[in-house]
Amino acid sequence: MYKTILFEAHRVLVRPVTGHWFIPPRFFEIIPSRGFDTYHDIERNAAFAQAAEVLADYPVVQTKEDELQLFIEYYRMFFACLPRLQITNRQIEAVAADMVNNPGKFEFLPDAMEAINRLESCVKLAVAADSWPSLEDVFQHAGMRHHFSSFVISTQLGLAKPDPRLFQAALHELNISPREALYVDDSKTNCDAAHGMGLRTALLRRDGLEYVIARLTCRTHMVIRSLRELPELIGFDRV
Repeated sequence: MYKTILFEAHRVLVRPVTGHWFIPPRFFEIIPSRGFDTYHDIERNAAFAQAAEVLADYPVVQTKEDELQLFIEYYRMFFACLPRLQITNRQIEAVAADMVNNPGKFEFLPDAMEAINRLESCVKLAVAADSWPSLEDVFQHAGMRHHFSSFVISTQLGLAKPDPRLFQAALHELNISPREALYVDDSKTNCDAAHGMGLRTALLRRDGLEYVIARLTCRTHMVIRSLRELPELIGFDRV
């Protein structure tokens, strides 16, 4: 029934090794943790929110060089909101470089690894992600890139979900129609956009309570708690 499965990457296939998407692995080697800990969570979260405005000013990020400049500006804004740290330009550049050039910043979720290995022989797999160019390095580093026939990154196209053109770019690259594809995401908004294009959709809810609520309230999308359910869900239960 399906020729391909499109995945969002963040929170669906991969997660940050530090537990925070914008704290790369070497962050506390570069930034003194004692100083960072003097700020309350609300202050740190406000700094991340302020820095996020920088990301909106860079709709097109085609290369890792572009991405590095973006994150230098991002962390410059972030640390400006935490002045007691007295962070230098060299430290800002080092954190940005770790964010962009460290392919170990994200790790694959266990159910993602299992599902990919089971499905790849039966259906084409593709990534259609809200992300930056360095995401592909994460997949290469984990030995997972070769499993995906298409790898579409939103910022390289100057797009952001739920813009349907992002899904269309992946479908065009694979030369398939929407009705031949299943899209998997943990965002209902993104699933709504994909469904509006004619794709079948699976809404991922790994949290037990969120899963129960979604099963009771969501009628537009299939609701799953783990990617391990995908083979059976789409008819490849004997893979």
